[in-house]
Amino acid sequence: MSLARLQQRVPGARVVGCYFLDGHDLRFHKAGQDGSAKCDALYTGNDDRIYGVLFDIPRSEKPALDRAEGLGVGYGEKVVSLQNQQGDELEAITYFALQIDPSLKPYSWYVHHVLVGAREAGLPSDYIDRIGRVESVDDGDIERDSRERALHTLA
Repeated sequence: MSLARLQQRVPGARVVGCYFLDGHDLRFHKAGQDGSAKCDALYTGNDDRIYGVLFDIPRSEKPALDRAEGLGVGYGEKVVSLQNQQGDELEAITYFALQIDPSLKPYSWYVHHVLVGAREAGLPSDYIDRIGRVESVDDGDIERDSRERALHTLA
């Protein structure tokens, strides 16, 4: 959800607004290439709701984002129906995990990215608190940890 992190991959990304997706739950169980867990919009069909940021991505930059996210390997994509607090509805594309490993934990820097984005977007405070309670682990790669955290201190 962090604009700064997304713009590293697709510089033309712009925030459209805060939206929610019903019938899905935010899970940190996608098996990442670095051996840690990443986010997933898991379809549950229940009363679950994911809040997030809708971004407009230039069509010319979508292939770069697909490569960075591992489309077809780590993530698939699907069209979903989103809604904002004003009741406006629209369709958008989201990624969903293809490789799930519930035994993995996300790195603390990764959860930090998600929290920064959630705060930037003004998501509901109880939802932000829920993200903050996600159990994470320290990354053994100190340089990667520092590099990822520095992204939010450069602004």
